Amino acid sequence: MHCPFCAADDTKVIDSRLVAEGDQVRRRRECLSCSERFTTYEVAELVMPRVIKQNGNREPFDEDKLRSGFLRALEKRPVSMEDIEAVINQIKHALRATGEREVKSLVVGELVMEHLKQLDQVAYVRFASVYRSFQDLSEFRDEIERLEAEPAAN
Repeated sequence: MHCPFCAADDTKVIDSRLVAEGDQVRRRRECLSCSERFTTYEVAELVMPRVIKQNGNREPFDEDKLRSGFLRALEKRPVSMEDIEAVINQIKHALRATGEREVKSLVVGELVMEHLKQLDQVAYVRFASVYRSFQDLSEFRDEIERLEAEPAAN
């Protein structure tokens, strides 16, 4: 680490602490040349894959878009923000774990549906109706019947 005061490249770490709920490391450093002290922050650089839309367009992963989709589906449902944030983090982790630089939007949509099914079945049906473009009541009925049959299959 270069000293911001004298530009020397030899510094030592005096103290390290976790900050930001363990997502960052705060380091107090001292320059071995000029003895000035300064603070650095270290965070892991986690690159999210780009999303390939159904029309072929590619766009950066947008966590706010994911969150708004969950909030819309879970509107007026008894699910805490902590649970929603936990699911968003699980989805982000799953997408990073693929190791791919790009993922299809269908993969993201299926992950959302899988997690909504566990969180709240009403929200799951709401999301599925938009995601799968339900055209009439029979498609709602079919999805609800599949949902009701699923626990019996487990």
